[in-house]
Amino acid sequence: MSTDFNREKLRMKSLADRTSKVDSGLLLKNPGLKNRKTVEFVRSLPDILAVKDMRVLARAIIRAKNAEASRIFMYGGHVIKCGLGPLLVKWLKNGTINCLATNGAGTIHDIEMALFGETSEDVESGIKDGSFGMWQETGEVYAAAINTAYSSNLGLGEALGNEILKRNGNISISPLAASCEANIPVTVHPALGGDIIHPYSEVSWEKLAKAAEKDFDLFGERISSLTSGVVINAGSAVIMPEVFLKLLTSAINLGHSISNITAASFDMIRQYRPLNNVVFRPTRALGGDPIVLTGQHELMFPLLDVFLEAEESSNE
Repeated sequence: MSTDFNREKLRMKSLADRTSKVDSGLLLKNPGLKNRKTVEFVRSLPDILAVKDMRVLARAIIRAKNAEASRIFMYGGHVIKCGLGPLLVKWLKNGTINCLATNGAGTIHDIEMALFGETSEDVESGIKDGSFGMWQETGEVYAAAINTAYSSNLGLGEALGNEILKRNGNISISPLAASCEANIPVTVHPALGGDIIHPYSEVSWEKLAKAAEKDFDLFGERISSLTSGVVINAGSAVIMPEVFLKLLTSAINLGHSISNITAASFDMIRQYRPLNNVVFRPTRALGGDPIVLTGQHELMFPLLDVFLEAEESSNE
């Protein structure tokens, strides 16, 4: 290693000394609460454009659940740091989704919220003094999980979730931990060098890559069962759409017949890869419904949850 750039000499800081933008007081409240008035509200909306698409998606999720088809939720870190961890936990518990897949940022915000009660640092101030991403506790948790993954032949998502459980993290707000507790696949797909824990000298890239490769194959298994299923991408502009498309074509190449999928993109702006790699190309090639819903995650996903409640109560 170059003596001019030796990561073992990085000066790490404690999360106790960091001012974070998001704490537990900003998370979604009472995600399991059913509200008759909100259900009546969504039923009253005009059945056109985004409302119609939201209903199509809610119905597709319910059909996929009844058919035991894959209900895949892919997400980036913004989904967690804007307070929606509790909602993903609810969806894991009630069967709305049966597979989670995220990038490195999605896991870092999850770990920090579940174990330390806050996340999302001030990047600009951290750049100024060289402290951006240099958080001792976050790196230690990640390194411990990666070491366990390597020694026990685990995927990265399972190892991280188990590490949160081992450290008595808050399962009610952690999709990683809740997935592991419920034995539901959670896969992690990092871009080497792109996450704050990668400079941390105790984080072995070799072990990280091995665990991520295992998750790559596990995610491929879930995609192989996507016929009549649902895939949603939220807040990942590049990594998850690229991973999804590679695994979709790999599954078909290996002989899995995949058709009639409902593919949805949720984001604040419309971006090339989510639209084409997740929504339009797969549904045009394999059949199904393409859905694009543009808006703030902290509004759109709680709204989807109400649409699901409305559709489920209509079927009772």
